[in-house]
Amino acid sequence: MTATTDRPVLLVATRKGAWLFHGDAARQSWRVDGPHFLGHIINHLTLDPRDGRTLLAAAKTGHLGPTIFRSTDLGKTWKEAAKPPAFAPATNGLAARSVDHSFWLAPAHTSEPGVWYAGTSPQGLFRSADGGETWAPFSCINDDPRYRQWFGTAQDGTPDGPKLHSIIVDPRDARHLYFAMSGGGVHESTDGGQSFAPLVDGLQVVEGFDADDISFHDPHCVRICPSNPDRLYQQNHCGIYRLDRPGRRWLRIGLAMPREIGDIGFPLIVHPRDDRVAWVLPMDASDVWPRTSPGGRPAVHVTRDAGESWQRLDEGMPREQAWWTVKRQAMCADQADAVGLYFGTTSGELWCSRDEGAHWQVLARHLPEIYAVDIAYPR
Repeated sequence: MTATTDRPVLLVATRKGAWLFHGDAARQSWRVDGPHFLGHIINHLTLDPRDGRTLLAAAKTGHLGPTIFRSTDLGKTWKEAAKPPAFAPATNGLAARSVDHSFWLAPAHTSEPGVWYAGTSPQGLFRSADGGETWAPFSCINDDPRYRQWFGTAQDGTPDGPKLHSIIVDPRDARHLYFAMSGGGVHESTDGGQSFAPLVDGLQVVEGFDADDISFHDPHCVRICPSNPDRLYQQNHCGIYRLDRPGRRWLRIGLAMPREIGDIGFPLIVHPRDDRVAWVLPMDASDVWPRTSPGGRPAVHVTRDAGESWQRLDEGMPREQAWWTVKRQAMCADQADAVGLYFGTTSGELWCSRDEGAHWQVLARHLPEIYAVDIAYPR
């Protein structure tokens, strides 16, 4: 398949179910499939790129509690995981914990078919070796006293609970892993998850708090560049950053954003073939709680020079009184020659651009609050 003939599917997870939008090769028309799991919270919906057919959905249901559903026929039928993520009995004298919801799903390396990772709220890391059917705690972090201290309490994280997210597998090395926590910082493993170490040098924290205390670090979204896995970008509670490996110090590239907009937001996506290009969708950061588009005038901002400069992209978007924002998983890019961009809003609108953000149009309105938007290429 080529980027010009693939037919994309947008996987939309919301506060009250999930929808699949099947696009044609030109991305001009879209067929809606859904709702799935109507009325239930779906935090993430993603397709396994290794087989092109297995869908996993991270759900918080009213009757089954937190669980994961699996489909091998692109959502025609679903089966609940026999053993969803659950914390092991507490050790080291630590308090027992229970999973409130699974938040982030990530397929493992291409050399490990059927292996998945999941991040939860409160912060936990889990692994499945059977395609998402059963899950077990992974690595040492869930019950490591040092990490438990960095996790903080339930009140220290995001409004809907602290969470582990941005699980990244280096495409060159199955043993090289990253994850991020809100709160609790960014962490890296080079030994397949046997151990992790903080990766927070250069990152700022909220004024008045100690940056040396990992618990105060709040990364919102971390992305690795497909075209250059030695480059990572991060949208943080305190700015936009870039990291070039083997370096360990993040550079705040968001300072080049327009001052009246700032560099605070949730989502960040990178170009599939150009490591200099990244897109963000800023939100009002004038106080802790606005979490809306600045001035009610939303816009995507793009850098084409690795953060030295930024350009506003808002053609087709509302010019006033649009007080929504976009959550950390609710923005994605396709693989077409002219990259398509997609995002979902807290007011239930699904937006798309077929020309890398130059022009925008609405694909759907009146969905429930959108939690995640992912791109899939079924086979």
